[in-house]
Amino acid sequence: MDVILELKQATKHFRGVYAIRGIDLQLARGEVHAVLGENGAGKSTLMKALAGVHELSDGEIHMEGKQVHFHSPSDALEAGIAMVFQETNLVPSMTVAQNIFLGDEKFLNRLRGMHIDAQQYLLSMNFDVEATALVNTLGAAQRQMVEVARATHHNAKVIIFDEPTATLTPEEKSYFFGLVRRLKEKGISILFITHALEEALQYSDRLTIMRDGSLVESGDTKDFDRDSIVRAMVGRSLENELYGSRKGIEVPVRKPGKKLLSVENVTKGKIVRNTSFSIYDGQITGMFGLVGAGRTETMQIVSGAIKRDFLNGGEIRLDGKPVRYRVPRKAVNDGIVYITEDRKLDGFFETMSIAENIWMGDLAGGSNPASIVTMTKAKELAAQWTKKLSIRAINSSAKMLELSGGNQQKVVIAKSLVQKPRLVVFDEPTRGVDVGSIVEIHDLINELADAGIAVVLISSYLPEVLALSDRILVARQGQVVEEMTAHDATEERIMYAAVH
Repeated sequence: MDVILELKQATKHFRGVYAIRGIDLQLARGEVHAVLGENGAGKSTLMKALAGVHELSDGEIHMEGKQVHFHSPSDALEAGIAMVFQETNLVPSMTVAQNIFLGDEKFLNRLRGMHIDAQQYLLSMNFDVEATALVNTLGAAQRQMVEVARATHHNAKVIIFDEPTATLTPEEKSYFFGLVRRLKEKGISILFITHALEEALQYSDRLTIMRDGSLVESGDTKDFDRDSIVRAMVGRSLENELYGSRKGIEVPVRKPGKKLLSVENVTKGKIVRNTSFSIYDGQITGMFGLVGAGRTETMQIVSGAIKRDFLNGGEIRLDGKPVRYRVPRKAVNDGIVYITEDRKLDGFFETMSIAENIWMGDLAGGSNPASIVTMTKAKELAAQWTKKLSIRAINSSAKMLELSGGNQQKVVIAKSLVQKPRLVVFDEPTRGVDVGSIVEIHDLINELADAGIAVVLISSYLPEVLALSDRILVARQGQVVEEMTAHDATEERIMYAAVH
């Protein structure tokens, strides 16, 4: 094996707590290598050490047979290692060309010449991106293309991707893995962190599985299957727990309770168009639809995050009474909470601690009318929800940006549930979350419904919709077009309604 990158006994600790310990890893030239593990397993810490974001506390990194020491990302890039982060590291106010050449500009620089050079470079890589476009106007897939173009322009021999497909549509995912294939053909080695086991099994040459900061297994992808990966990740099989069918006798479909919410002909421009449906207490209502179906926007109208049309915008009734929420605060006061699909943008305050974030949710729920900051209560709340949701952190004073993605998601959920809602809207609750945490979040959603709370589950993953939902609403082009019970639903029937 032509080894380009090697780790020997790599160890990193923060404030005495080990994030990774004694990792040995080899990456071959032109290899696609997937790194898997639960949230908090140490995957991102390991990759950031390779990319120069973190300095190892102990151990060695060897690049092309030579030991290297990275004190910054620029050191790693100079050695030939680039990292494409889950939240891209581009400058939004600059053009694509400026971002590609950033840090490698000529002494005398002409913007027009830079744009021409960048466009030619993008065309040579078959990237459909305009060099003159501002980065803040690009979609997630195009931003990744710019990151890759910047990395290869800097002669990167190893490119690391952190959850590269978490926010991509199915079409964009297909394009991304086509890009990975082209990079591999050029002899560039790829390391990518993913929670999507199917992607790892389908596209990688080798797998490395981590648990609790240690490397558990590593080998050729052909020697693994889904169940063996899950067993290595969590220490047990989840085959009967993850995405089980609702049609079995053991998990009966819940009958609808009292009608809590009624949506009638609600309209928002061309995004949501004359859509109508009802939500019932003690039942999980799944909402499925393809990109642009208006699922998220519909429930954001219900929760006050966006406004429906003022004229002919339809009607929303809560407990039979008309409501029109112009801000989320009023919806929260009435017991409606919306848990966002983009936790990093809208879900939490990253520089605040776990306790402070959960306390902010409690404050928004109105349980503390005087708005008095009582850190004792904040820590008590944090301890309660940390235990209930199995949030893994050093303590409740840990900053949100120090947590893994799955633990951040659990804090976002805790911040909403502390408000004691009557209706909870989960929008893509398990996006970018490991299989162990998926089971925990699914259990929580079921517990809420069993306690009589109305739950709406928006998900793009059909097995998740089928596993949790008591009834399913299918949206197409801004409108709910079909309703079916979990007993009647199949993947084929749901997809047919979503497309035709």
